[in-house]
Parts: sequence; C-alpha cells; structure tokens
Amino acid sequence: MEENFRYDLSIAQLAHYTGRSLASFKRDFKKVSDLTPEKWLLRRRLEEAHRMLTIGGCSVTHVADECGFSSLSYFSRVYKEAYGVSPTSVMKESQ
Repeated sequence: MEENFRYDLSIAQLAHYTGRSLASFKRDFKKVSDLTPEKWLLRRRLEEAHRMLTIGGCSVTHVADECGFSSLSYFSRVYKEAYGVSPTSVMKESQ
C-alpha cells in the first residue's frame, strides 16, 4: 500500500493487486495496523499532501491529484478535519 497510495485505487483493487480476497486483505491488514485499510490510506494520503503543501510550489489541485484524491472538495474537507486549517491557507503560508 505504501508504494501505491497515490493511485486512486479502492481497497478492493488493492486486495486484488496483492492476490487476496477483500476479506483476507482486511484480516491480514488488521494484524499489522490498528487502522482499517481505508483509514490508513486516507491518513497516508493526507500526510503526503501536508508535506507537499508545506514545501510549496504546487497548487492545491495538483497536490490533491498527486496524492490520489479524485475530488478536490473531498480533499479540502478531510484535510481541514485532520489539520484544522484549509489546504489553501497552508499553501499560502509556505510561499
């Protein structure tokens, strides 16, 4: 998952990619993480988005797309929930 978090893949697609059923993928994932695969994926995407925004030089749209978010509005909402500020304000501070 670490190598493919940037792709807009569902958990079912990731399970298939690893050669497991969705149920066995989730069961195996639970053995190595306290998060569900969906929550882990969202957290990892947000971490990368935050890193990119604090470095600067990219638009919010570009960051969202590069981190696997298919919807800019969804990205903005979950980013603000996670970090308490909008991605646009973080981007502006880094310039």
